[in-house]
Amino acid sequence: MSAQPYRRDQGGAIDRERPLAFTFDGRAYQGFAGDTLASALLANGVHLVGRSFKYHRPRGVYSAGHEEPNALVTVGRAGRREPNTRATMVELYDGLVAESQNRWPSLSFDVMALTELLSPIFVAGFYYKTFKWPASFWNPIYEKIIRKAAGLGRASRQPDPDRYEKVHASCDVLVAGGGPAGLSAARAAAAAGCRVLLADERSWLGGTLAFERADADGPQGSQAVDGMAADLAASDTMTVLPRTTVFGAYDHNVFGLVESTADHLPTPAPHQPRQRFWIVRAPQVVLATGAVERPLVFACNDLPGVMLASAARAYVNRYAVTPGRRVVVFTNNDSAYRTAIDLADAGVRVMAVVDARDDPPPLLAQRVADLGIERLSAAVVTRALGRRHVKGVEVAALSLDGARVSGPVRRIACDLVCVSGGWTPSVQLQSQSGVKPVYRDDLTTFVPGEPGPGQRSAGSCLGLRSTEACLASGQDAGARAAAACGFESPDDEGPRTDAAEERPLRPLWHVPEPVGQHRPGFVDLQHDVTTSDIALAHREGYVSVEHLKRYTTLGMATDQGKTSNINALGLIAALRGEAIPALGTTTFRPPYTPVTMGALAGTEVGPHLRPVRRSPMHDWHTAHGAVFVEVGDWLRPLYYPANGETPESAYRREAGHVRAKVGMVDISTLVKVVVQGPDAAEFLNRIYVNGWSKLPVDKARYGAMLRDDGIVSDDGTTARISENEFFMTATTAHGPKTLTNMEFLLETAWPKLKVRVTEVTDQWGAMAVAGPLSREVLASVVEGVEMDNDAFPFMGVRVASIGGDAVRLHRVSYSGELAYEVFVPAHHGQGVWERIVEAGGPFELVPYGTEAMDALRIEKGHVAGPELDGRTTLGDLGLEGMASTRKPFVGSVLMKRPGLTDGARPRLVGLAPDPEAGVPRAGALVREQPFRAPDGASLGHVTSVTYSPALGHYIALALVAGGMEREGQTLYASSPVSGENTPVRVVSPVFFDPERRRLLA
Repeated sequence: MSAQPYRRDQGGAIDRERPLAFTFDGRAYQGFAGDTLASALLANGVHLVGRSFKYHRPRGVYSAGHEEPNALVTVGRAGRREPNTRATMVELYDGLVAESQNRWPSLSFDVMALTELLSPIFVAGFYYKTFKWPASFWNPIYEKIIRKAAGLGRASRQPDPDRYEKVHASCDVLVAGGGPAGLSAARAAAAAGCRVLLADERSWLGGTLAFERADADGPQGSQAVDGMAADLAASDTMTVLPRTTVFGAYDHNVFGLVESTADHLPTPAPHQPRQRFWIVRAPQVVLATGAVERPLVFACNDLPGVMLASAARAYVNRYAVTPGRRVVVFTNNDSAYRTAIDLADAGVRVMAVVDARDDPPPLLAQRVADLGIERLSAAVVTRALGRRHVKGVEVAALSLDGARVSGPVRRIACDLVCVSGGWTPSVQLQSQSGVKPVYRDDLTTFVPGEPGPGQRSAGSCLGLRSTEACLASGQDAGARAAAACGFESPDDEGPRTDAAEERPLRPLWHVPEPVGQHRPGFVDLQHDVTTSDIALAHREGYVSVEHLKRYTTLGMATDQGKTSNINALGLIAALRGEAIPALGTTTFRPPYTPVTMGALAGTEVGPHLRPVRRSPMHDWHTAHGAVFVEVGDWLRPLYYPANGETPESAYRREAGHVRAKVGMVDISTLVKVVVQGPDAAEFLNRIYVNGWSKLPVDKARYGAMLRDDGIVSDDGTTARISENEFFMTATTAHGPKTLTNMEFLLETAWPKLKVRVTEVTDQWGAMAVAGPLSREVLASVVEGVEMDNDAFPFMGVRVASIGGDAVRLHRVSYSGELAYEVFVPAHHGQGVWERIVEAGGPFELVPYGTEAMDALRIEKGHVAGPELDGRTTLGDLGLEGMASTRKPFVGSVLMKRPGLTDGARPRLVGLAPDPEAGVPRAGALVREQPFRAPDGASLGHVTSVTYSPALGHYIALALVAGGMEREGQTLYASSPVSGENTPVRVVSPVFFDPERRRLLA
């Protein structure tokens, strides 16, 4: 276990009585309770923690919060392995295992760092320009290279052992952020009697004030925060969620939150979730989201040892860590002076404060001078020196207009550079709500614009810098939110602290390069986007900031541009000679910070992701050895293997037996809908292409439906039960969408129709008995119905009973055989199934699964899911004769568009492959010549393939340009991926019994 050479002997909010052991890249270290992984690494003198994405340059800890762009690590082992985790936000626990990312073979020696030598080539847009030619290189070379290089960390391939939960909650006032403004707002709203929910990403309240010394903003600063936190803890109407990030704002004041309930523990306690996803609805919201310190851009500003000034202050004050021993502070504003003072008071040697302004704040300047710290005015750091860690800086004078540096370049030895370019308000949540940010010249940044309904912003996200101003802003926002909820706030101005005035900052988007030098600075640290990349994009005509973002990958890293966006806008504005407000900003979208997939999924994983539906006969299928397949939400028998049969031999046997004798298949998964009302027939007339008004009672009819655009959406049979009641069946795959569309049309397009549609899928079990002996089987078990052809013709519907259970019989066929569908109340489904099986014993009835069912329907040329793929018309499928010319129906107008009636469209055909030539693949392209090179277009594609027991060879359905006009032609089913070219002959899609003698027997 190594010592902690950079740990202070006293101070901080850590518990030195609770040492914690952890490892980083396999080496053991020690920290204390209260540390983050980042502070513990710094305390142990570990400054190199990662590599950048593109150039694999060395990277160190840059911040102390969620904005961290550099210190991304993988935490955990096995199924709990989580990549791309910000070390600054990982609470240290005993036994924590972390490792660096994006390096090989090790962090200290990364072979991919050689790419930096090619940085003049790997400029913005390199991939777009390079990997376009030759096209033949894409699959074998380019794609493999890009996939190998993409990403930073690697996710675990093992199952996640932890639980996640979802919670829906409501409150009167939601407060996002537990800093001074958020605490003040929550206190004011709770004091008025509101139900308040306060969420903050840290385990403590107080925000960045917890990173300051106890006497910051006067002796009352920390005391005010502690007092408000105590008030909130004692309030009955207050809910405080620590370790909780408000990551997304959605319509109607719905917010997404993620609570890390166990990420600070080695493993969650029994029955405890690792994370909890909150969906919160609140009529009033106070967004006290804070601000992020802005970097300064200069040559080699990405080296380990370059750190935000506020972060250095946080590590010294809260974690008792000195991130460096000789420090240079580089700033253009007042706040970094406090870093210099705090570091010096902690015993750190501050070499100099380099201030880009020529009029530094008098009081702070005097305090710095009293501490013996050199101050350089109107000066800038032009370059950081070193390879894997800062060893010094070069400093030069800055001209009055900020366009150039001049005079002698001075070198100052140091191992830490604390930078501060001002503060950027966190306006992401406001922007996600539709509030456009507004640019303020005095702050050189964007602040929230006019708030949306029920929303208010407070604190430093409004550009306020003093604790006094943030407290007052939060108090006002909380009181107004309470008043909007109908609560009267007490006359309480809330806590106050000493306010400090600040001098204006000097805008400095990047440090000009000295004459004769070309060392671009890094704007986006994680993605290695430099000032040169932005200039190149400008020269190449990228005007929109959204386009520039995607071209350069600026702001597309895990920090989503929190530390880079404003500097980038300043650079672009200068290049274009425009003001920053004219450029606008990129679009902020959820999540504000990364969210684990587990938190979003919650308990909806495995079987809970999509509830499994089982038919009433499922237990029988299981007991008789069925192999199941997922069809939508359903488990359906795929086949019933006998005596060790293969899947192929099983379905061939089943399909052949149906053709020869009789079989039974479970069709309970059909979507079943009852359509009732005086206008039921009229409603069906409007949604089906064929007519329904004259359908007699106790008869069924096959129908097809179109989408509004004229494309076939679904098909099925519907039976007329009485004058005003129909029983519809729709396909398992498309039926749910069909039902949704029916309900939509009745609610919106035809609300005056007197019709109700009710799904009854789960109320009915269903089975189809098919084959030449199906009539004999049912005649032996059905009571109350004559089964002969005259009494029970094709498409007839009858009510009967089987073993005392009422059933409904439909004489319809999907297989092309003499067949009947039996519908029975679901709780009697298995009993009726077993009685039919028993009655079918003398006739050798066998159960068959969906694979055999598919083979039977392909033999008959019946279209199904592969043909109803959302692109086919009635004409494509040979069903154009069904469409009525006497009535309008959904899609009847747009189905006549020239593009949908073009005779050159692919139409349904059958394909008969040469038995010696192989089997065509479903999805294969149909071409006139074998596929050898991308020359010429395909004629269509193969939709369904099966072995036909009735014919003794493989057959296929396809959509081919020219349709049956090509009957007899030999074409090729070509697979460009596998290189197969199977010769096939175009034949009728009805392979078996085209005269329908068996169907009507």
